[in-house]
Amino acid sequence: MSLRFLTAGESHGPEVLAILEGMPAGLTLSPDDINPDLARRQGLSREGRPYAGASARMKIERDAVEITGGVMAGQTIGAPIALRVRNLDYEKWRGKEIEPMTIPRPGHADLTGATKYGYGDLRFALERASARETAARVAVGAVCRKLLGEFGIKVGSYVTEIGGVKSRLEGALTERLERAEASELRCPDPKATEAMQEKIRETMAAKDTLGGVFEIVALGAPSGLGSHVHWDRRLTGRLAQAVMSIHAIKGVEVGDGFANARKSGTQVHDEIFLEGGRLERHTNRAGGLEGGITTGQPIIVRAAMKPLSTTLKPMQSVDLATGQPAPMQYERSDFCAVPRACIVGEAMVCFVLADALLEKLGGDSLAEIKPRLEALRQARLDDLPMDDRPTTFWS
Repeated sequence: MSLRFLTAGESHGPEVLAILEGMPAGLTLSPDDINPDLARRQGLSREGRPYAGASARMKIERDAVEITGGVMAGQTIGAPIALRVRNLDYEKWRGKEIEPMTIPRPGHADLTGATKYGYGDLRFALERASARETAARVAVGAVCRKLLGEFGIKVGSYVTEIGGVKSRLEGALTERLERAEASELRCPDPKATEAMQEKIRETMAAKDTLGGVFEIVALGAPSGLGSHVHWDRRLTGRLAQAVMSIHAIKGVEVGDGFANARKSGTQVHDEIFLEGGRLERHTNRAGGLEGGITTGQPIIVRAAMKPLSTTLKPMQSVDLATGQPAPMQYERSDFCAVPRACIVGEAMVCFVLADALLEKLGGDSLAEIKPRLEALRQARLDDLPMDDRPTTFWS
């Protein structure tokens, strides 16, 4: 692995932190490259309107990153990059005595975290398991997005479904991404957006939560990223694991994965054509990857997000302090976090693709890496060392 990152911090602690290691030198980087993605994660559309279904905390926090290491004179220096995002809500919690939380919420990490680590207060699990941690991930992803942009690779996302209301996905991928940025639900279909908003309003009135589905798209990625030779180097698996690690994500597919499982092979696989000396495909049912390696087509990763586990309508649980049945206690949460989860998904895909790109090209600085990508993009059919003579294997 060329890149790696760690995050630290709790939901109501002073800050969330990230350290990103392996970024090459020479990348121009400032907080202005990161803060727009933090705003998108908080649920603000391009016009500054909050996404429907976002929690009250989004009115409290206004995330801004501090770059405290790895960048000098506005450029990366090849050293680990340190990123800090302060929690503005911290001052309200600082020094405050809080009763132990002893009633676990179904669907959350409260009970499993306490069982694993032996916590006497479920809040220890709640604080670290909170999706507040994703602010650090998005900051890391924004740095990786800046690197990918240097090589003409763009990553975006859009909502395809909320609460059973499905979007009609029409037009080119670039058009969908543009419409999503202007939408209050990151949905490229205006009619579906209206129906989704009504569904969210109904759910809020019922004191419940909603899940949904979103797509992450990467445009401009070259062929040849990833590998088929080891299970953990297959880019399909690396992307799926990264996106599945996001809070409340319960399903991930690449391309038309689940739909393809219901079809025959001739309806699924992307045929190969020779056009102008280059190998081309007219379809992209595989989602831009074959054998764990990029094909040069758009990469499409789809994620299914469950409804959030914190609901205003109490669900049945058990008070671990008394051993008696008890309704769960409400903790501030979104009613629908699917549009915000899109941005976290983008961040994780940006990280995986940046890692795979550096793995493929090598190099310690942008000046060293860029010419190698250009040579990769110019590869033609004639460059493949094909031999039409019979070969004896395993002699």
